[in-house]
Amino acid sequence: MRLTSKDAGARDICVAEEALGSLGRLKILRVLAASGFPSYTRYGLEKATGLKPMAVRKHLKVLVELGLVKELSLTPVVYQINCQKAFVASLVEFFRKTGYAL
Repeated sequence: MRLTSKDAGARDICVAEEALGSLGRLKILRVLAASGFPSYTRYGLEKATGLKPMAVRKHLKVLVELGLVKELSLTPVVYQINCQKAFVASLVEFFRKTGYAL
């Protein structure tokens, strides 16, 4: 089945609603979008966001599944914002223009 631009647009809306419908996920995206560190461990994200370890794990799982965040299999595992996706790049640009990302 071939997706039309309307279908792709609807999928982007669903991804946006799922990813941005949580303050915890927004905090993680904000930290990952900020300049300074290109990647963070879960522990680094816990410290940077003030979220509890279980919450960080839960939100990262969703963000990775949606493709907004990349999980790099290093030791320890690190996470990066996935600016290769147009939606994510636009979101990061929005964060920067509005001052949401540091």
